[in-house]
Amino acid sequence: MKKVFNLFDLSQKVNYRTEVLSGLTVALALVPEAIAFAMIAGFSPLTGLYAAFTMGLITAVLGGRPGMISGATGAVAVVFVGLIITLREAHPGIGPEEILQYVFATVILAGLIQIITGVLRLGKFIRLVPQPVMFGFVNGLAIIIFTAQFPHFYQKESDQLLQGTAMMVMLGFVALTMLIIWGLPKLTRAIPSSLAAILLVSAIVIGFNIETTTVADTLKEGETIRGGFPPLTIPAIPFNWEIFMLILPYSAIVAGVGMIESLLSLNIIDEITETRGRSNKECIAQGTANIVSGFFSGMGGCAMLGQSLINISSGARARLSGIVASVGLLCFIMFGSALIEKLPMAALVGVMFMVAIGTFEWASLKTFRKMPASDVIVMVLVTLITAFTHNLAVAVLIGVILSALAYAWENAKRIRARKHIDDNGIKHYEIYGPLFFGSVQGFADKFDALNDPDEIIIDFAESRVADMSAIEALNSVTQRYAKRGKTVHLRHLSKDCRRLLRNAEAIVDVNIMEDPSYKVMTDKI
Repeated sequence: MKKVFNLFDLSQKVNYRTEVLSGLTVALALVPEAIAFAMIAGFSPLTGLYAAFTMGLITAVLGGRPGMISGATGAVAVVFVGLIITLREAHPGIGPEEILQYVFATVILAGLIQIITGVLRLGKFIRLVPQPVMFGFVNGLAIIIFTAQFPHFYQKESDQLLQGTAMMVMLGFVALTMLIIWGLPKLTRAIPSSLAAILLVSAIVIGFNIETTTVADTLKEGETIRGGFPPLTIPAIPFNWEIFMLILPYSAIVAGVGMIESLLSLNIIDEITETRGRSNKECIAQGTANIVSGFFSGMGGCAMLGQSLINISSGARARLSGIVASVGLLCFIMFGSALIEKLPMAALVGVMFMVAIGTFEWASLKTFRKMPASDVIVMVLVTLITAFTHNLAVAVLIGVILSALAYAWENAKRIRARKHIDDNGIKHYEIYGPLFFGSVQGFADKFDALNDPDEIIIDFAESRVADMSAIEALNSVTQRYAKRGKTVHLRHLSKDCRRLLRNAEAIVDVNIMEDPSYKVMTDKI
């Protein structure tokens, strides 16, 4: 029984009331988000809601970050827009139901890729994402969450901005919701402030029959969120190499986007809760969830930072809140759809506005004069790419590449050489800084093969040979001396550097001087 309890984090102290109430709050917030993301790709609301249920439940039970919420997301939905365009070009006249079959297959294949990534333990590479990129990702996501609420201030029929009383009512209830979320925790934490705000505003609107935009108004004519248990669906598509190659690129993108967004969200929640999640376990859980989602009529997805922050800020820390959110969402679909469709969008918009405000890393604005210019540029660029393209994976990858290039450039300028000739007439070059592709030119410029004595020693006590470019640089320098009949010795190379040179001994032919008394820190790690 202990293993079962560990699965649900019940072996530790859990505040059941907080977990249940937080889960219900998240379930309410998931409804409009799942519907909106499904509509981005032109799917029915139930496709997004079923994905939110299956993704949320499985990652809550199996995931590497208790308290994190997964579901249908805009980042994944955008990928399907491209898939649909490709399908219509390859198969003119293809219908919506046929397209969904390809979507389900794409989601299942994406899940397999994510599981393989987790099994190979590649999730740890999320640690390579620098802090400026994290700031940019979070700030961009906050802007997306904030601007995603703007369509609710427009009339559905005419697509025009709400006017007069309708706008004042909408703004008033949004403000009231935000005020409750801000002020209630100062009085009591017995109930999550987001849930209290939704219930109070909904009670006022429904009780006094106030006319304002509701969840039902966000649906297309004839659509509803009412449904049953997600139906089992085996994708009805031709299983051949051509179809596999058609969906593979989109599956890879879905898998990549999902893992990046999920693992970055995991890191952010780790910082908030001062705990440590398990990235590889989360990859496997996300993959499993996507596979189940594909077989149960869902559009797949990944972690949702906004809903996760609602959950965490409400006090949830265990898996129970995610389970309650998913089961609660399914109950809304099966039994409470009529009531959920009456919820005022103003309450849900107010909740998401507060999530956006809480998500934005305001402290990052204070670092503009304190951080290096390259870090500020990366942070701003990632924010803008995230906000305007909604392509979180591309934004993060660009940020990581730019940060790596900036780091390489700075280290390339740090190569130094202190020179002296000892009593035996041997010239010493004491190298400082890493020798790698960025610093090889500066390294080569330090040597004077024409005027140096017949024997020189290159001392790497304060440096290290890092890559093939460094080996080639050594090869070039030694050849310059060899042409003049002079000898080069390499001293104080760490074990990994000597191993690198031995593996490339056909390229570099030098006398490596061993120094048994010399040890470097990297040898101990």
